[in-house]
This record gives sequence, structure tokens and C-alpha cells, in this order.
Amino acid sequence: MSNFDFLNIHRLRVGQFGTSETDGFNGAFRFNLPGEVRPVHIIASDGEGWQHVSVSFGPDSKKCPSWEVMCAVKDLFWEPEDVVIQIHPRKSEYVTYHPGCLHLWRCTDGREQPTPPSIMVGPMNEKPTKKGNISGMLMIDGKCVPFSL
Repeated sequence: MSNFDFLNIHRLRVGQFGTSETDGFNGAFRFNLPGEVRPVHIIASDGEGWQHVSVSFGPDSKKCPSWEVMCAVKDLFWEPEDVVIQIHPRKSEYVTYHPGCLHLWRCTDGREQPTPPSIMVGPMNEKPTKKGNISGMLMIDGKCVPFSL
């Protein structure tokens, strides 16, 4: 874990989701993040070859966490070089148990999580020319071609 000490301070220890340090990655956590008014609620588990973190602003919130919140949670639970993903499953496999909850997943069964080449997103060392432009790379005839909108 990237910040096990912080997470253990904010681990829920009593109630339905109460756990202790001996449960490792598994447990419920609640803490504030800079820039967020509401505390972030986390349920973390590992098993069947996956580590899984559910992220929400609590049971009564329909607001989904932002990209920045999800990145902060990723940094707390995993190392910087760990590949952690959000999944958009098949429509037939949707599960909406909590409308304001997003999930992070990390494969732990020994397989390396495939990722697309970073050039498909854009050049790593170049900065955008204009704020607000949408840019990236398209694969055309087997070659990466930059685009900007």
C-alpha cells in the first residue's frame, strides 16, 4: 500500500464494516481530501485476483468522485507505478448499487495489466499549445498521427 499509516488512522474499526490492521487491504475508510467539503468513503477488498476500492461521498450522496479524487485515492492505496483501472463494463453487466460510487481495480493474480501505448494519448514531453484544446493520437494505417481540436 502506498500510505498504509494514513489509511489505518482513518480505518473504520466498529460497525458493519469495522476492521483492524490485521485485515490489511480489506476494510472501510473515511477521510477528507484537500479541496473536498465532504469526506470520502472507501470500501476496499482483495480477493479472486483483484484489489478493489469503491469510492463515494457516503451513502446519501449521488455526486460521483472527480478524476482528482480518484487519483488521490489511487495514490493512497497503491504505489505510483502500479497499474490501476476504472472499468466501463458491458451494459448487460452494469451494477448500480450506489449511484455516486466509482471503482478502482488492480489485477493481483500475476498477470500484467495491459495498457495502451502512452503515445495514443499524446506526446509525453510536450505541453498543449492552447488551454482547452482536445488533442491526442489517432492510429491511421498502423501509424500514430497527432490530432488537435
